[in-house]
Amino acid sequence: MKKITIFIALLIGTLSLQAQEQKKENTWKTLSKITYKQQYDEIMGFDIDVPVFSQSVKDLEGKVVEVEGYIIPVEGYKQQSNFVFSAYPYNMCFFCGGAGPETVMEVNSDDPKITYTSKPIIIKGRLELNSGDINRLMYTLNDAVLIEK
Repeated sequence: MKKITIFIALLIGTLSLQAQEQKKENTWKTLSKITYKQQYDEIMGFDIDVPVFSQSVKDLEGKVVEVEGYIIPVEGYKQQSNFVFSAYPYNMCFFCGGAGPETVMEVNSDDPKITYTSKPIIIKGRLELNSGDINRLMYTLNDAVLIEK
């Protein structure tokens, strides 16, 4: 009976870890569900690609989400209060030409525990969508806090 109890506890623990992993991976996967439409921009004077968010992405707007990724620093390498967060490491991120704009987000945080690292971290915050301001990224994570380093 004791062996069965231990087996069940291990099974539940394993399933719980798998569920957490899927949750982390699914955020970027969900955020990738976008299309684009061409729209004339008066300021630029030509057509630009404007993101069209799927319903599953729209459903995340204003909600607290958990995301695993990499810090792309904007200002120095110490405490990070405003930075870009990428699904991929720096050498593969959107800004290096290795991925699409749906793989990065702006992050605003007052959490002093978020410091630069080249390793992946997990953060959570309130997600905002942007399809109107071409000078900003499509996604912003506000009030972000560190979950795991």
